[in-house]
Amino acid sequence: MKNNLLLGAEAIGAAALDAGISGVYAYPGTPSTEITEFIQRSPEAKKHTVRSSWSANEKTALEAALGMSFAGKRSLCCMKHVGLNVAADPFINAALTGVNGGLVIAVADDPSMHSSQNEQDSRIYGKFAMIPVLEPASQQELYDTTADAFQLSEELGLPVLLRLTTRLSHSRSNIVRRRSSPQNVLQPETDPNRFVLIPSNARIQYQKLLDIQPALKHRSEHSSLNKLIEGPGKKGVIAFGIAFNYVMEVRETHDLSIPVLKIGQYPLPEEMLKVFINHCESVLIAEEGYPFAEEYLRGLSGNPKLSGRLDGALPRSGELDASLIASALGIAHKKTFDIPAVVTERPPELCKGCGHRDMFDAINAAMQKQPYHQVFSDIGCYTLGTLPPFNAIHTCVDMGAAITMAKGAADAGMLPAVAVIGDSTFTHSGITGLLDAVNDRNGITIIIADNDTTAMTGGQDSSATGRLHAICKGIGVEEQHIRTLVPLKKNLEENIAALEAELAYNGVSIVIFHRECIETAARKRRSDRQKEQH
Repeated sequence: MKNNLLLGAEAIGAAALDAGISGVYAYPGTPSTEITEFIQRSPEAKKHTVRSSWSANEKTALEAALGMSFAGKRSLCCMKHVGLNVAADPFINAALTGVNGGLVIAVADDPSMHSSQNEQDSRIYGKFAMIPVLEPASQQELYDTTADAFQLSEELGLPVLLRLTTRLSHSRSNIVRRRSSPQNVLQPETDPNRFVLIPSNARIQYQKLLDIQPALKHRSEHSSLNKLIEGPGKKGVIAFGIAFNYVMEVRETHDLSIPVLKIGQYPLPEEMLKVFINHCESVLIAEEGYPFAEEYLRGLSGNPKLSGRLDGALPRSGELDASLIASALGIAHKKTFDIPAVVTERPPELCKGCGHRDMFDAINAAMQKQPYHQVFSDIGCYTLGTLPPFNAIHTCVDMGAAITMAKGAADAGMLPAVAVIGDSTFTHSGITGLLDAVNDRNGITIIIADNDTTAMTGGQDSSATGRLHAICKGIGVEEQHIRTLVPLKKNLEENIAALEAELAYNGVSIVIFHRECIETAARKRRSDRQKEQH
């Protein structure tokens, strides 16, 4: 047994290694990034040659993880909640094919949108796919649940969705680790029809998925993640995942004797819930994210004894905390301290010396002469170009949307149409949009902010490094309209002139602003100095 002070995300990585995974597949996205990084740093992973490099996007990650499972080995796939949208196609169909080696899909949701464009709830995807969903409440429970989830996956023959949230992912606790298990032997799937989802096979696989649902519910009814904390009171709380901690804090702080039903495994344990609700005169439903369980439990009748996010007892959006739970229970909960008036929020900004600053200066100057000044953008550090002093970009919807939205605007007659996208985002989901633009010969200028890394999530490797020109040429962009510029103040006039020339071209043009991220460059210099000293 080994003790470790770990982030919740790191506890997942440790548990997966101890469960004998042969590979982790992921695309970096806060708050899930540290799961894969833990495995990448692990001496154990290196010793046992666990595959851990970054995938191009979440869809390719999940498909590769499913392929490893097909071969009989255990695999872990990690992403943030919006990444599950990208992986939705293989995610839903993997429930039909089932798995061979254990497959756990760890999805980190982001209530309050600390670093995301929405706060969608991954439990809905789990219900949609009809697979088991596990939602631990603490870091130790997260470790134990992850370690057990691979065995559960193999027993049921299904992928397992592991849900965590930002607060659990990014807080630390001491973790007691188990002895590690060996990796599975190579043993590919032998059923010639199971993974071939032509309609005749898919109908059979779908019926098998339906047939196993009672067994999934039975497991939930008897899961250690679902348990009753007894109390003589008639006002009860049903607490899901991390919300259980906030409920117990209020219960202990205010010496309440209320009964609490903790839920951490889905499908929902209906019998357990019915018994609890019938026992109580009123029930508060505390769940992080959407009112997923509350909607289900209220049903069409709108059970009057239930309260939660739908009736305003708890806020409809954002994270929960102990004070919100206390207020919903009718208890005054004192704040530890008031925030001093001198403390104000500081908006995020690009790093001092970041090449994106010089890129936006050039873009703003070049766009001044255009009939339309709107610039379509994507998700990355450069999204901060929407804020002062640049005010340079006007959209940020999802990964890859900059190019396809600019294409649609060009189709509508908004010319020139300008897109800004990062190097990593371009290979994540921008390439297919570029192919559409090339096929339609749109008048679109695509600016790729290339800093040799996936900077916004901490400097992970980018699939695009050193290959952008070749990729764009291979897709069909004319080589004379693929330019590489260096975003430095001394090059400003030259860069403006190059942009203006491409904006005037009635076709697809690519302008690559290439300069290494100053943070990763500084990290490399520190590493080089340390190597020299030793």
